[in-house]
Amino acid sequence: MIIKVEILHLIHDGKVTLQFRKWTKPSVKKGTLLKTAIGQVEITSIDVVKERDISEVNAKSAGYESRESLVNSLQKVETGEIYKVAVRYHSEDPRIKLRSTTDIGDEKYQQLIKKLQRFDAVSKEGPWTKETLDIISKHPHVVSTELASKLGRERMWLKLNIRKLKNLGLTISHEIGYEISPLGKVVLGQL
Repeated sequence: MIIKVEILHLIHDGKVTLQFRKWTKPSVKKGTLLKTAIGQVEITSIDVVKERDISEVNAKSAGYESRESLVNSLQKVETGEIYKVAVRYHSEDPRIKLRSTTDIGDEKYQQLIKKLQRFDAVSKEGPWTKETLDIISKHPHVVSTELASKLGRERMWLKLNIRKLKNLGLTISHEIGYEISPLGKVVLGQL
């Protein structure tokens, strides 16, 4: 479930407590912790609702100016049911601490290298982890479209795989582009 950054900040501050989505099937369930730009956001409930049951208060709680603007945004998706998703800020993103840690010990380092080797082994595109870390290191804060072009890869493929590296604490995402984390620099130096 993707949430706009400005809404994430309102969730963090407790000003937004709901999200509405039109899905053929939900992409989250109660208890899910979403890793976001502001930290972890928890899904506290998810219910199917009818458009007529969405109130003005619901719209405001979802960060919309009015019920009408919320309903208009939902109508842009042609099929599916409307889900009312209750959200709350849960905690800081655990990847922040991980990416700043450079002394992880030999056992954890070996586990990390094995994960990278697995990513490479199962990729239909062939090995990509070192090459991707290297291009980000050489071109920090460069948009994904340009990085993908330099690698001869599709943009969406690159973004998906950079997210895998980020989940391991090896990269940092910015509003524009990425950079290698302190942990990522150590790992890249050893690859």
